[in-house]
Amino acid sequence: MPISESGRRLKDRIKKAIADEEITRAEMDDILHLATEDGHIDAMEQALLNQLQQMIEDKMVKFVH
Repeated sequence: MPISESGRRLKDRIKKAIADEEITRAEMDDILHLATEDGHIDAMEQALLNQLQQMIEDKMVKFVH
């Protein structure tokens, strides 16, 4: 399955948050905007969002204000 352009950008943004080990509200808003900019969230985008959410819950990525 080819990756969509929004999916590629979403993956890049999430990888940056993981590398930084923290994510701000603005970064999260940007990630959610990228995921929904084409009007739907495909399976790959949903998997990436789920992975990020799990990493936040597991405190592997810190949510900073």
